[in-house]
Amino acid sequence: QVQLVESGGGLVQPGGSLRLSCAASGIAFSFSVMGWYRQAPGKQRELVATITTSSTSANYADSVKGRFTISRDNGKNTVYLQMNSLKPEDTAVYYCNAHGTDWGSPIDYWGQGTQVTVSS
Repeated sequence: QVQLVESGGGLVQPGGSLRLSCAASGIAFSFSVMGWYRQAPGKQRELVATITTSSTSANYADSVKGRFTISRDNGKNTVYLQMNSLKPEDTAVYYCNAHGTDWGSPIDYWGQGTQVTVSS
């Protein structure tokens, strides 16, 4: 059974920081590209950041470059998103994503999401 469990969301003031975690089970974590996406009310889900299997490369949305950092620990099957200098426009539900293959076909798994609210 595949599980991606996010944690670390909450309410933070503008300029503050949060660290999201996503613990994965039931997947070949070290062979999966991991990512964080977010969805604000009334908007489509958008990419925030992705990281390759061995952490050699990370990709960020322009809106979070320089403020957010994605990382992973393959020994703990966990991916992180360090979010600094948070802005009200970062308010959204943040979802963890695992992208891998299943019998050669691409497959995506999603967590249940964690709410991040940036407000004074």
